[in-house]
Amino acid sequence: MSLPTESSPLLENGNGHHSPKPFASRVLDLFKAPGQPSWLKSYNFFFFGSWFNLFLLFVPLSATAHYLNWDAGLRFIFSFIAIMPLASLLGTATEQLSLELGQTLSGLLNASFGNAVEIIVGVTALMQGQVRIVQTSLLGSILSNLLLVLGCSFLAGGLKFPESNFQVTAAQASSSLMTLSCITLVIPAAYHSAKSHAGGVDNTTLALISGMDFIYDGSDLENIYADGLKFISRGTAILLLIVYIAYLYFQLRSHAFLFTAEEDEEPEQAEMNTVSAGFALLLVTVVTSFCADYLVASIEETADRYNIPKAFIGLILLPIVANAAEHVTSVWMALKGKMELTIGICVGSSIQISTFVVPLLVIVGWITHHDLTLFFADFETIVLFVSVLLVNFLIQDGKSNYMEGLMLVTLYLVIALAFWVS
Repeated sequence: MSLPTESSPLLENGNGHHSPKPFASRVLDLFKAPGQPSWLKSYNFFFFGSWFNLFLLFVPLSATAHYLNWDAGLRFIFSFIAIMPLASLLGTATEQLSLELGQTLSGLLNASFGNAVEIIVGVTALMQGQVRIVQTSLLGSILSNLLLVLGCSFLAGGLKFPESNFQVTAAQASSSLMTLSCITLVIPAAYHSAKSHAGGVDNTTLALISGMDFIYDGSDLENIYADGLKFISRGTAILLLIVYIAYLYFQLRSHAFLFTAEEDEEPEQAEMNTVSAGFALLLVTVVTSFCADYLVASIEETADRYNIPKAFIGLILLPIVANAAEHVTSVWMALKGKMELTIGICVGSSIQISTFVVPLLVIVGWITHHDLTLFFADFETIVLFVSVLLVNFLIQDGKSNYMEGLMLVTLYLVIALAFWVS
């Protein structure tokens, strides 16, 4: 009997070569999902796994109200409520896919679909020319995560535990990136303010010196400043996307140990097979895009008829739709003492919006000739800056309590009051 060599087959009845399965068989195996939950079990969990999905009844109501041209308030409310369970289902499908795809692909998937509602609403509003709604909704999502969701989580956790601890280095790295993205929004506002004031003085002086008998309206200079803002915004958007990719590598690869919480529980088991989760994600994304279209189309009339400031709708109401699922999850994690996960949900989601969603929409607007810049109103820029500043102060010690949560929620309510009368 000859001794085995490196070329010897591993099995007695093998010859060292395995003929691949036919393509049709491999596709069939993919859909059968051997070793994974069945399609019936997958969709049973997806649609009936939460009582919150009862609000899906508002999806057909939203479409009916839109196509029958019901009152603007009803159209807005139905679409508003319909998107909330859809946002939750998007999160569920993304999470189930992440369990099977590994850490790197999970990170990319969460980057793409973690804020899918914001992207869908933003693109829809952008295509309808509602640039202010796009800007205020994105800013509102950042503020909602940083102040309202994180504040409620600190408050809930502080009421159960005297003090909660979390990893300082990871939290500071995330907050530093959040600060960078905030500064990139301050620069266009500073540029516009400086150029506008300088342009006004120079034109007045020029008119006095030359003895002109007409008032120069400065429209040419405004066009020049607008082109400058577009150039700054588009260049900054590209740089922020590069920084976000580097942050994903930092978080998932090179410094993953900083973002890994100690877990005593068993790894979570998938409730859906990979293909069914992918189809569910695609289906819910399409349905959400329609509901977002109905919602955005009703904003203008709703704001006019019911005297609701559009800035309040964009900054306060729309983020409630997108962040409802995250809000519940974050507070629940805080109550279980998992503050690292809470920080990851709140600050991480804000980073995704500011360094991925906002630059993405700027580039989409660039491609589709719907100009979107990073120039926000001075008041909105100041609000974002002080909010990020407060969050940085509160998380730098790696500890949280209910008083810090109360501070964050209070600031959010003050901002809401200010935008109600804006």
